[in-house]
Order: sequence, then C-alpha cells, then structure tokens
Amino acid sequence: MTKAVREPPHKRIVLKLSGEALQGDLSYGIDPVMLNTIGTQLKAVQQMGIEVAIVVGGGNIFRGATAEAAGMDRATGDYAGMLATIITALALQDALERHGLTVRTQSAITVTAVAEPYIRRRAMRHLEKGRVVIFAAGTGNPYMTTDTAAALRAIEIDAGVLLMAKKNVDGVYEADPFKDPAARKFLTLSYLDALNRRVQVMDATALSLCMENAVPIIVFDLRAPHSIERAAVGDHTGTVVGDVKTALQEKSTATSR
Repeated sequence: MTKAVREPPHKRIVLKLSGEALQGDLSYGIDPVMLNTIGTQLKAVQQMGIEVAIVVGGGNIFRGATAEAAGMDRATGDYAGMLATIITALALQDALERHGLTVRTQSAITVTAVAEPYIRRRAMRHLEKGRVVIFAAGTGNPYMTTDTAAALRAIEIDAGVLLMAKKNVDGVYEADPFKDPAARKFLTLSYLDALNRRVQVMDATALSLCMENAVPIIVFDLRAPHSIERAAVGDHTGTVVGDVKTALQEKSTATSR
C-alpha cells in the first residue's frame, strides 16, 4: 500500500466484519485465508497509530432469522446467533495473535472461560494500551443485529468512524448491483437519504444511532487490495455515509465485483 502522506483522520476505529465476509470462498464457516489477510492489514493499521476495535457477525455459522423462518423461537435463535459470533471472535483473535497483535475479546453475554465480559471502560483502556478489542455476542439482546452492536460500540468507545466491510460489494448502490448491472454507486450518502432510500447499508436502528451521534460510516469491499488499511486512512473507493451531500458515481463499477 502507498504510504499515507498525512496523519490518519481517526485515532480510533470500529471495524464491522460480517460472518459472510469472514466466510471467504467457503460455503460455510471461517476462511483461514481471509483471517490471514485481515490480520496482515490490521497489523499495518495499528502500526499507523490507530486504535482498532472489531465487531464480528456470526451468519457464517448460524442465522437467527433463518432459524425463525424454519420454526424456531426468534429469541432462542438470536441467542444461538450470539454464540456463533463468539466462535467467530475466537478464530479472529487467534489469527490476529499469530500476527503479533495483542487482543482482548469481550462478550455481551457471559462466557468467562473464553472472553471477558463487555465493560466499556475496560475496553477503552485496552485500546489505549495498544490492544485490539473484539466485541462478540452483539448487544447481548435478541432482536438486535450485529450492525446495531457495531453502531452502539462505536458510540460508546468514542470511535471516529465505523468501517463496514462487505463481501464482493464495493459500496452502496442505488439498486442491487447483482440484479441491475447498470446500478450506480453512491460515492457519498447522507444519513437521511440512506434511511429514506432503504439502501442496504445497515439496519435502520443502527443507521439512526450513527446519525444521532454523528458517527460516519465507510462501506467498502473487504476483498479489495489493502481495503482495511485504505479505509482506515480515508483513502478508499467505497461509500461514505454521514453528514454529507449525496453524490452518485456516474459510471457503473460492476466490473470490480
């Protein structure tokens, strides 16, 4: 990656990694190649002096909404999904430690044998000491997505930006780019436009939290070269969602997917 010519715009970031993104090319589970790529990039990000917190999803292992559609009680399905995020967090923790990073995993539900309980002040202290903090188990409440957890944690720990890593989608589009190759990508998108257009950035609760607390969101493709590093320093090709004027890219970028 080209060396940044300026200071990173944010001292502390929250990176949201969906279970689907961590799945990589596999049909299920966690792709070791993807974990290695993330570890390499996060080490580089931390070496820039940026404090890194991560919120992980678990849809690569279990989805509460899918289980509910099959007849499972929604709350039970969501708790099972929280356990899936803990599995994902532990795999990511191990990968980051193998890259020489010091990592602490905090869980919103009690699993003291494998993770600390989520305590805001302790999490912030870990970050100040140069440790990567992984937040697992969402918010600890059913009916709340891990996107909402990412928005909430970003607000709680005073992060400067929320990075939303996607799989094979390099930003937010005016329509589903897989169904409509001519769909244009938003370079920038205001919070209100994102809510009104119902675009697939994150769920409405998470987006509203970011809007009310002025947390900017960067949506980018995890598979793009040095994507996390570039997003962390503000040099990216994704979509910025925040207190900005909405702007569309005139030419389709379907070839990048």
